[in-house]
Amino acid sequence: MAAIHTREFGRTTKGEKVTAFELRGDSGMSVRILDYGGTVQRLIVPDRKGTPTDVVLGYDDIASYEKGNSCYGAIVGRYANRIRAGGFFLDGKEYWLPMSSDEPNHLHGVFHRKVFEAAIDGEALVLRYLSPDQEDGFPGNLSLEVRYRLGEGSSLEITYAAVTDAPTVLNLTNHSYFNLNGQDGSTVLDHKIRLNSSNFTEYSKTLSQTGKIIPVENTPFDFREEHTIGERCNAEYEQLKLCTGYDHNMILDGADGKMKPIGTAKSDKSGICLEAFTTEPAIQFYCANFIHCDPVPYGKNGVRYPRNGGFCMEAQHYPDSVHHWYFPRTILRPDETYRQTTEYRFGTFI
Repeated sequence: MAAIHTREFGRTTKGEKVTAFELRGDSGMSVRILDYGGTVQRLIVPDRKGTPTDVVLGYDDIASYEKGNSCYGAIVGRYANRIRAGGFFLDGKEYWLPMSSDEPNHLHGVFHRKVFEAAIDGEALVLRYLSPDQEDGFPGNLSLEVRYRLGEGSSLEITYAAVTDAPTVLNLTNHSYFNLNGQDGSTVLDHKIRLNSSNFTEYSKTLSQTGKIIPVENTPFDFREEHTIGERCNAEYEQLKLCTGYDHNMILDGADGKMKPIGTAKSDKSGICLEAFTTEPAIQFYCANFIHCDPVPYGKNGVRYPRNGGFCMEAQHYPDSVHHWYFPRTILRPDETYRQTTEYRFGTFI
């Protein structure tokens, strides 16, 4: 039986109260979630020796979450990832969105900086947010619900549901950065990764999508068999050079809308392993190429997170689907409900 405990985490610069909800399971796993951004702030699992280990990056206080730009552990949207040139057409009408400060694309949105309405439903934490029409430039009043639950063993399940009163576009994800070594300031270059992905999508020089789908075979993106992150992340390969490492949309093998494996990650140092699953068609596989540039220099416990200090498996639809008709559809209409389930399962190995 999972128990949920609450405490105040602080107040935003606007005076909004932020609450931390801690879900504790029988296996020794616990997860702390903030109603600010729906953020997974702490995730404790036992290592191979039984030592409780925090395997997600984050900050210790709300001021840092407001100042930082790494989206540690947060729900991002309305549109996770990039929309080229910050604009799109929908039903013959043009919409313009704010663009990233360092590239000519819209990136992620504003959900990670909003305080959600929270409720406890049995063993689940439910966070809700009403995104008003034209917030961040997007059409329609969007009603979002995100549910967090500890499953059997040591697993965290995140389920999403959203409806709109006008046609809009939507692409949601959780932006947790994992480091299975714990909060020791190490990189994840030694982590062994396997991904259920035979193809990835190509970036242009402006980090928008060209629309080209590239087979992973004979490229540094082939993780169908296990490799360490550091083995090929600096290879002489143009797509890696564009992002100074892995930060790419990996297309998952399997039926869209049905639960399928994302892949696995392992740390020989801690003996902790992660298996991930989702109903989404893809993940953004990101290895924290720029977190050392975050305006908040320190993470939890005063640790300075280095470049490649974590990895993300952000379950989502493809980036910039609004400009590529053959990419999986990201349009949401008033008679539809957006749904997603993503699960992270933890264990140990010898």
